[in-house]
Amino acid sequence: MQPSKIRKSPRQQRSAETVEAILTATAHILVKDGFDGATTNHIAKKAGVSIGSLYQYFPNKESLVRALNDSHTKEILELMRRRFLETWEAPLEDSVRAIVRAMVEVHRVNPELHRVLVNIVPSIGGLTETKALEDAVAAMLTKFLKARKAELRPLKPELSAFMLVHAVEALTHAAVLERPELLKGELFVDEASRMILGYLLGGPEERKSRQKR
Repeated sequence: MQPSKIRKSPRQQRSAETVEAILTATAHILVKDGFDGATTNHIAKKAGVSIGSLYQYFPNKESLVRALNDSHTKEILELMRRRFLETWEAPLEDSVRAIVRAMVEVHRVNPELHRVLVNIVPSIGGLTETKALEDAVAAMLTKFLKARKAELRPLKPELSAFMLVHAVEALTHAAVLERPELLKGELFVDEASRMILGYLLGGPEERKSRQKR
């Protein structure tokens, strides 16, 4: 059975601020002490709230981590939506680069927390939020590929979107876990963008064929 993420939703500003303080404390402690060290008592103390107040919203620490992951995925989705809208009619290379940069940017913010969440979430039943995010980004990318069909080699948009989202996500996760320094500059974005454009545009003969149309 999956643990519930939150026991009750905050309806007033003060309640929302309490929940935010609890989640901020959870993130800090997860990075510093890991999942085993993130006890509800420790989190409540760090957040400056009573343990009773914490339990009003979260029944256990698993629900805290899932709520934190849910907040993280919503932030990522909102950023991706903005990038798609901003670059919808831009030149293809600029659009692809902006989309790739957005996928990388969300991992540049607090990569230590992201690393912890990647390791913990699967074991506590939090993959639903992650899959929903991936599906939403893939749907946006499918729509984008269909709109730019004339510029691309023949492909199946749904399949290509699925492959590209998971390819970039896998590369970025690997960088977060193994080579976080790669995310600090633009070289990672440059290389990932080239890889994706090569896949979308095809080889020289395919490109020449489209130019003659």
